[in-house]
Amino acid sequence: MKILVFGDLMGRPGRAAVKAALPRLKEKYAPDLVIANGENLAHGRGVTPDTVKEMVAAGIDLFTSGNHVWDRSESWDVFSDPNLRERVLRPANYPPGLPGDGAKLLTIGAKNVLVVNLLGRALLRVTPDDPFRAFDRLINEFASKRPDVVLVDFHAETTSEKVAFGWHAAGRASAVWGTHTHVATADARILPGGTAYATDIGFCGLRDGVIGVNREPILQHFLTGLPIREEFAETGQVEAWGVIIELGVDGRAVSIQTLHETAEIG
Repeated sequence: MKILVFGDLMGRPGRAAVKAALPRLKEKYAPDLVIANGENLAHGRGVTPDTVKEMVAAGIDLFTSGNHVWDRSESWDVFSDPNLRERVLRPANYPPGLPGDGAKLLTIGAKNVLVVNLLGRALLRVTPDDPFRAFDRLINEFASKRPDVVLVDFHAETTSEKVAFGWHAAGRASAVWGTHTHVATADARILPGGTAYATDIGFCGLRDGVIGVNREPILQHFLTGLPIREEFAETGQVEAWGVIIELGVDGRAVSIQTLHETAEIG
């Protein structure tokens, strides 16, 4: 089984980057499942029904997310629509009572595939429940369903928390990848027990900005300390970062490879 995963899709440039890259990646790797982190899908903040539908039509099977998923009022429309809710996960370790699901069991061929979305706690301005214990709980809850494959998007700020979580899940998850920082790390590897791991798989969006945003306002913010409005280029170079993960028949990882595709929009 092959799993193709894209990092955070950053607004229209990120959507355009994936739409440009996905057809040739599908032709080359023939993935069984395509996942993308969608917390920045709509102009860099949150999700909307239209942006989710656009990217599902482009070939994304399932979205994970993170702390920005609620940043637009339209995000609530996504989670209140049964059809869209099936396509978008929110972190499982948010407090009980919020709409949406933090984990989903998919049937792909003859395999049961459990996808888990978790949010780290270090240096984030949100206070989710403990993601380590949330993972343990979910593994126990879904044990009766006998998942053949367990995939985890760990959306977190610090590399230390991500690395620690990778070791916590080693041997129990088929793959753990980090999102949120928008900068891909060069540490893709197979952990003991057959867990594919990467601290951060990067993002999809504007290539020559600052983590996906036009660079000029960001430079002014650092030079002056004043607040700025984030802007997104409508033309220019975009890039799509992600990983392709290959799993054996036993659900253990065989390989994980970093992907980087570029395109021009305008």
